Amino acid sequence: MEKYAELREAVEKVELVDAHAHNIVSLDSVFPFIRCFTEADGDALSYATHSLCFKRSLREIAELYGSEVSLSGVEEYRRCSGLQSITSVCFKAARIAAILIDDGIDFDKKHDIQWHRSFAPIVGRVLRIEHLAEKILDEEAPDGSPWTLDVFTAIFVGKLKSFSLSDVTVADGIFGLKSIAAYRSGLEINTNVSRQDAEEGLAGVLCAGKPVRITNKNFVDYIFTRSLEVALCFDLPMQLHTGFGDTDLDLRLANPLHLRTLLEDQRFSKCRMVLLHASYPFSKEASYLASVYPQVYLDFGLAISKLSINGMISSVKELLELAPIKKVMFSTDGYAFPETFYLGCARKAREVVFTVLRDACVDGDLSIPQAVEAAEDMLAKNATQFYKINVAMESIDSKHAICPKFMNMIYNSSQNDIALVRIIWVDASGQQRCRVVPARRFYDVVVENGVGLTFACMGMTSTIDGPADGTNLSGVGETRLVPDLSTKYRIPWAKQEEMVLADMHLKPGKPWEYCPREALRRVSKVLKDEFNLVVNAGFEAEFYLLKSILREGKEEWVPFDSFPYCSTSAFDAASPIFHEVLHALQSLNVSVEQLHAEAGKGQFEMALGHTVCSCAADNLIFTHEVIKAFARRHGLLATFVPKYALDDIGSGSHVHISLWENGENVFMASGQGSCYGISKVGEEFMAGVLHHLPSILAFTAPIPNSYDRIQPNTWSGAYQCWGQENREAPLRTACPPGVPDGLVSNFEIKSFDGCANPHLGLASIIASGIDGLRRHLRLPKPVDENPSNLHAELQRLPTSLSESLEALEKDDVFKDLIGEKLLVAIKGIRKAEISYYEKNEDAYKQLIHRY
Repeated sequence: MEKYAELREAVEKVELVDAHAHNIVSLDSVFPFIRCFTEADGDALSYATHSLCFKRSLREIAELYGSEVSLSGVEEYRRCSGLQSITSVCFKAARIAAILIDDGIDFDKKHDIQWHRSFAPIVGRVLRIEHLAEKILDEEAPDGSPWTLDVFTAIFVGKLKSFSLSDVTVADGIFGLKSIAAYRSGLEINTNVSRQDAEEGLAGVLCAGKPVRITNKNFVDYIFTRSLEVALCFDLPMQLHTGFGDTDLDLRLANPLHLRTLLEDQRFSKCRMVLLHASYPFSKEASYLASVYPQVYLDFGLAISKLSINGMISSVKELLELAPIKKVMFSTDGYAFPETFYLGCARKAREVVFTVLRDACVDGDLSIPQAVEAAEDMLAKNATQFYKINVAMESIDSKHAICPKFMNMIYNSSQNDIALVRIIWVDASGQQRCRVVPARRFYDVVVENGVGLTFACMGMTSTIDGPADGTNLSGVGETRLVPDLSTKYRIPWAKQEEMVLADMHLKPGKPWEYCPREALRRVSKVLKDEFNLVVNAGFEAEFYLLKSILREGKEEWVPFDSFPYCSTSAFDAASPIFHEVLHALQSLNVSVEQLHAEAGKGQFEMALGHTVCSCAADNLIFTHEVIKAFARRHGLLATFVPKYALDDIGSGSHVHISLWENGENVFMASGQGSCYGISKVGEEFMAGVLHHLPSILAFTAPIPNSYDRIQPNTWSGAYQCWGQENREAPLRTACPPGVPDGLVSNFEIKSFDGCANPHLGLASIIASGIDGLRRHLRLPKPVDENPSNLHAELQRLPTSLSESLEALEKDDVFKDLIGEKLLVAIKGIRKAEISYYEKNEDAYKQLIHRY
């Protein structure tokens, strides 16, 4: 038996993770097939057929297809077989488990990312920052006036955040950012570009005309720096083109050593950066950087397949001379043609990695078991961990079966020290609950099959852990909690545990109609299908920190402090907790925009960044978990109850809503045509929410205690009206810093509290907005004073859960959009809440232990 048979087998069997590639084009694209073999263009293409790469690669493709070994023979086979067929052949031969696509190259007739999902289990996106900036500047500025640096920055950063905070799934989210600064102005990036230089750079770019092409160094560096700030905030890696490319690049400026100033900037020392293409011919320099800078990682795509055999082997060996193996990753840099993925993967990548690691064994650098581990790391595991590809597993189309070896690799690569996994759901009464399973069982069984849960769990109230009458739910019947792996994270306060949010399925792949997360998906799909709109949301979570005291031998929970609104002393007192909370939320990719002491004794507020609504709801769940957990670690109790003390300020979970279409905020008016600064679709959507607000309260203010909070003169929104920056109105249009004067970017709903199931609350809001869009509803005039002054003219919102439930009973809109069975259960739960608290007036005091 061959001495290195174990290594060869490991290299050949591993399911590859392709961490950097590009879109495939149609067969009738004007992009010439000869470019499959070379970076040359124009007249230089006439020499491409004489390169070692061409001769070797053409032979290998002809062998795969069984065609004539000639360029014309392969092209004829491609035409006869069709793109679907040859792509299937190439990808099957390559055995790729995951692909990350930079779709920032505008190839003629390129296929979108969705198209590629027919050929690989996981296909994700890498966002090219220069391409995004150019697309923005190709359009007119929002208010029709000339572009300014501030307006551009607000839109650019807003879009980056929108993409970054999209559901972290294969369908919507991004796995990283990418820069081609090396092509445009070189890698000596200045992270301290002055405002004046950036403004002059923008002006120069615009003067060059459209389509916009950004080459001004100051403006390139400015864009890069703003992008790094976003990447750091959301823990996204930044890919950088380094080393060789086409003639658009000055190779002298593509040496990664030029990055030293950037790498020494302490602001970005935690921002992970990937040097693409093995930095060839600067592979040794790249290896050095990865060895001395913890944030530098390497990718050897493009060096594979474009060089001679000796060149490929030498380049990868040079990378491994100094760089840690755990920081070296594979990619094909496949583009335009499926054959580039095959050539980069199946043929040469495996062969080169085997040769390099075998030689390391011969030289005594590695043992054979170490070489086997290195092969799996470089070809799959490193990228799986680095890009968090394991979180995308849930989104894989059911027709793709994930190889058990790849699933096992994901477990072993990042979870081998995990003992337990918490599977979390939120019931219809808004309580967060979990089942806990051993990690090995989770990965072996639960990921695919879920865990059983009685139907009764979606009929429970805030008082009794049993199904309420009238919900049509009981102990008969079982649903499955199926983990959504896009929400799986290591628990920051319990390092040997993970947590994951769950969907409810009758059987894997068949959602249960009572599932709150599915309800939000359903209404979001209607909004997308009918109006091509996506809702973004951002929550402001208010809560109390309480401490335990003994009074007459009985435990009581009293406020942590007595400091006033926005008190520096209050923050000082709670600062140790919040440092831990913020660090934990960052590890969970939850963006925090600000926090402060609120007006209640021991009360605080934390404002979360906006994101696509399903992710916003998930983020609020994680935020509750984190705040409660770290409060417990400090001997305190955190509660999100709407009215913890009847004689103090209440706590809400105000939510900010905006509408997006193709990455653009379309809630905001496009010019000065609207007197409210709101677009037509924005006004219709918001008018629907205002119209249905009494019914919405049955979802967003779900317990009797909620209505102790919604009172006049408490900034909680007690009357059915809206206002511009009016914090006494339940709906408030907002114009945060960076938004042009006269325009608004979102509206806030104040009648939402911490006892609401966030998915159901958002689903009711979107359902109402859809009705507004369908009926073209219009907003009444805004209220620009305290609504209490107009109490004779304005409709009071429900003053009790009974009144909001009565409004819901009369409202037919939710039946079709939310789902009739789920609606029956919600009504049954609310009736049980009303009955119980009417008979037990002080029972609300126990809610601090549930919310």
